Amino acid sequence: MSFDSKTQTELEAAAFRRLIRHLQERGDVQNIDLMNLAGFCRNCLSNWMEDAAKERGLGLSRDDARKHVYGMSYEDWKAKHQNGPQQAHKAQAH
Repeated sequence: MSFDSKTQTELEAAAFRRLIRHLQERGDVQNIDLMNLAGFCRNCLSNWMEDAAKERGLGLSRDDARKHVYGMSYEDWKAKHQNGPQQAHKAQAH
C-alpha cells in the first residue's frame, strides 16, 4: 500500500511520537541497554532531531531536543532513572 507524501509524513510522525512516549514511560530501560541491543538510544534520537532541525535552518539546541525526547531535562532523567554502572554511559554524539 502506498500513501501520498503528506500522509506518509503524518504516519511517520505519529510513529515517532509513540516511540518517544514509549521510551519516556520505560525509564527502567537504560540508554546503554538500548545501545547494546538496538545500536541507538534516547541520546541518539535527540541528536538526530537536533540534526534535522539544523538541516532546515531551525534553532533547536541539544538540551531542548533531549527535553523533548526524555520528557524532562537530561539531568533530571539521569537523577530519576539512571543507576549503578550505567551512569558511566555519558551523553555523546552518536
